[in-house]
Order: sequence, then structure tokens, then C-alpha cells
Amino acid sequence: MVEIDRNILVLGVGNILFTDEGVGVRLVERLQAKYDFSENVTLMDGGTLGTRLMDPIMACKYLVVVDAVLGDGAPGSIYRLTGDDLRKSLAFKNSLHQTDLVDTLIYCDILGNRPEAVIVGIEPHDYKTMAVDLSDTIQARMPDLMAAVLAEVAKAGGSCTLKMKE
Repeated sequence: MVEIDRNILVLGVGNILFTDEGVGVRLVERLQAKYDFSENVTLMDGGTLGTRLMDPIMACKYLVVVDAVLGDGAPGSIYRLTGDDLRKSLAFKNSLHQTDLVDTLIYCDILGNRPEAVIVGIEPHDYKTMAVDLSDTIQARMPDLMAAVLAEVAKAGGSCTLKMKE
């Protein structure tokens, strides 16, 4: 059952200086530019802040992390990770940069306020080249990644409206 008006945080993480590693941040930027969200939805550029994200994470009831994830799929594959998969993927560095995010979620749990969380991730094409633009492969998959994140927001009880036509 969806809890109406629960606080939802969409957190884009990653380092925008390394091509696709910054896909989470880039997706949040696009969401902010294209949509207005219901008052219970917050979008945030989490960059590589790690444990400094504890306050906003603990303030939400549902956390959607958008990130580059190393799975077994082809570049551009989209993943949805929850529960044990979420913890395992981060703990075993399937995420590229933030073992600190694992620590952050553990600390939130210790303090008794770990939100329900999901990672919507995408297999990067290039995460080693120093560049601020996403690879063509990931650029082409951004609409699908955006749709996956918006579906998570809707399932959690949030809504959005389009600001402008594409």
C-alpha cells in the first residue's frame, strides 16, 4: 500500500568528472529541468558526499538512488536493486564510487531511521575517462532511465508534471 504524502528523496550520486560515473547527478539535473514534482518529492544532487547525506536521507521515508552500477549486463542496462541486493551491490562495489553510501545507510539504520530504499542504476559505458559529458551509449538510454525513476516516484506516492515539451 502506498503511503500518501510520504517524503520521497530522489538522490543522484556520482562524480560528474568521470563520464558515465556522474549519470545519477545528470539524471537529477534533467528531472529538475523538465518536471515539477509534488511537494512530497525532493530531488538532490548527492555527488560524492557519502556520509554527509545522512540528514536528507534520514528526513525521507522513501529513497530512490540513481547511480552507475557495475552488473553483468551490457552498457546501458538498467537495474532496480532493493533489499539485500541493494546492500550487496553497494557493499561489493557494484556501485562505482560510494562505499560511503553503504556506511551512510548503516548509520541511518543504527540511528533508527533508515528509509525504504531502491537503487535505479545503469551499466556505464565509460567511467574512467575524465570528461563531463555522458557517453553516447548512456545518453541514448537517459529517457529509459528517467522513466524508471519516475515510475519509482509514482509507486512511492509522488507525482510530477512536465514543464516543457521535448
